[in-house]
Amino acid sequence: MKICFALVTLALAPAAATAGSAFDGTWKTQPNSVQITGKPLVYELKDGMYKCGSCAPPYSVKADGADQKIAPHNNYYDTVAVRVVDAHTVEFSNKLAGKLMQAGTATVSSDGSTLTESYKDMSGSEVAAFQQVSKREAPGAAGSHAISGSWKIDKVPELSDTASTVKYKMTADRFQMQWNGQSYDAKFDGKQYLTTNDPGKTWVTLKRISNDTVEEMDSREGKVTDVIRITVSADGKTISVVDDDKAHGTTMQYKMAKQP
Repeated sequence: MKICFALVTLALAPAAATAGSAFDGTWKTQPNSVQITGKPLVYELKDGMYKCGSCAPPYSVKADGADQKIAPHNNYYDTVAVRVVDAHTVEFSNKLAGKLMQAGTATVSSDGSTLTESYKDMSGSEVAAFQQVSKREAPGAAGSHAISGSWKIDKVPELSDTASTVKYKMTADRFQMQWNGQSYDAKFDGKQYLTTNDPGKTWVTLKRISNDTVEEMDSREGKVTDVIRITVSADGKTISVVDDDKAHGTTMQYKMAKQP
């Protein structure tokens, strides 16, 4: 579940899930553990047009607040509305077949060095919210809005319970995942299994590396979007996740804590 401006939400949600294995139970992502490397976010807002160069695929739309048709972005939305609030803030809303999927704001600090993006994701059964803060890597073109330029995600200070909580279960031959109304029950047989209730129609293929490590490969429309390695600690208290995001050219690492 990855969206361009909400790079975090779709990666932090489902990765893979054993009777009586160390994976079994409820896990919660720790926002302060999130680290993202790779390609930066690239935006341009100038002369009434907004361009997202780091989106997959990239797109360009009028920034007039109206829904603009684009090529489906990872299958999660097919229209984008961009509205300039002021010289430092822009509002976004994304829809799929007319249904609101994501909405939020992007605000640049007064000195132009920091970008704070706050979003709500409506792709699951409940609203999942998060905030990410990025540092400027390069300025935008002359005369462009403050949001323009390239940005490196620095931290994820806020992540709602809905966005961060996932359930796993693993048996000898299969892995199960539940997140915000979406789920899968997939075997370790190299075949693809469709994630239930996922508007992006994500297919997962699982590999059991060991008793404490599972590798999940996500695909949409025949293209691999992510390769995710999930490892439970020796004491069974934490899970470490490494998400190689093929669509956006980034790698995200984070930890999840076992819940009572």
